[in-house]
Amino acid sequence: MSVAAALAPPAPITALDPVRVMIVDDAVVVRGLVSRWVDEETGLKTVASLRTGRDAVDQLMRVNPDVVILDIEMPDLDGLSALPLLLEKKRDLIVIMASTLTRRNAEVSLKALSLGAADYIPKPATNREVTTSATFRHDLIEKIRQLGARRKRAAADPRARTPFSVPTAPGIPARTKFATAEPRNAASHLGHSSDIKLRPFSAVQPRVLMIGSSTGGPQALTALVARIAQVYDRVPVLVTQHMPPTFTTILAEHLARASGRTAHEGIDGEPIVPGTIYLAPGGRHMTVARRNNQPFISLNDGPLVNFCRPAVDPLFASAAQMWGSAVLAVILTGMGSDGARGAEDIVAAGGSVIAQDEASSVVWGMPGAAANAGVCSAVLPLDQIGPKIVRLFGGDKS
Repeated sequence: MSVAAALAPPAPITALDPVRVMIVDDAVVVRGLVSRWVDEETGLKTVASLRTGRDAVDQLMRVNPDVVILDIEMPDLDGLSALPLLLEKKRDLIVIMASTLTRRNAEVSLKALSLGAADYIPKPATNREVTTSATFRHDLIEKIRQLGARRKRAAADPRARTPFSVPTAPGIPARTKFATAEPRNAASHLGHSSDIKLRPFSAVQPRVLMIGSSTGGPQALTALVARIAQVYDRVPVLVTQHMPPTFTTILAEHLARASGRTAHEGIDGEPIVPGTIYLAPGGRHMTVARRNNQPFISLNDGPLVNFCRPAVDPLFASAAQMWGSAVLAVILTGMGSDGARGAEDIVAAGGSVIAQDEASSVVWGMPGAAANAGVCSAVLPLDQIGPKIVRLFGGDKS
């Protein structure tokens, strides 16, 4: 091959091309298994299966993946060290971090999100568990498909694309991504679904803030809680983020630092009071209940809801029963449709719902489902949701 050919830019991407996947893991069993899973799926294709982060950095431009599954613990160059090198070479690359459920790996995964990784997936602790875990396979393939499809749509769009900043943890520079350029007016916040209908906000001043999120949620939550300081002393904030155990413990610590308030995983039976952010613990549904006229946290190990535990729908539905028209709910970026049914319950009880807009979402699944269901009173970019919340809790419905 000539030098000119080797340095030639990759062929133009079209939305019809398969999502190209690079797998980087030092375990040969994992590499082989995930490669097979990917290649068995229509619309997905394994283009590289590599042992170290160094191999991934060296071969990135040659194999031109859309999505990289990046293990954290590898010889030569680990996943966290490889991540910025990969994004430096290809800044619209989708990187999904894979790690086992240890505190250190949870911290590393959340750090990776702040550095530009699109998502993470908890990996079973042993090769045998990887082989037999239907949940791991389902979740991994869904993340590859959804995140890869979004990147390909953006890359194939002939219209100009303007950069927007993906929110990161405080003190970490924001990574630039690209979204289709549209006027930043009220209509454009609705994305490409121009038939979305908005509802009036509740005439009742809200007395609780509920938030649901999934893919892209940790970054969005960190940015949001830093912007609503005026709200915490007035009302409690309850959050469900799709996350496994240990990860939610670390996320609560991040939210406490970002908000400057108390934030912790909800404890079964604890009273719900203003000034605290309650985060649903990984692996358990969090709802609210009443005892002696006092709302309290109720946790349960019930069946998966929308393939998730914790799920947003149970929290929202219980809030609708508890506070009725005084509920304000926010649905942030995430895959699937979790939260839409609970949002319907909130609206039926007289409460209000805000959804994050498509352009600022990593995946416009959950907020899009709520918006398209006609239950939202606003569909806003992430950087406008915080100020809107503050105004609503201050009595301003404009």
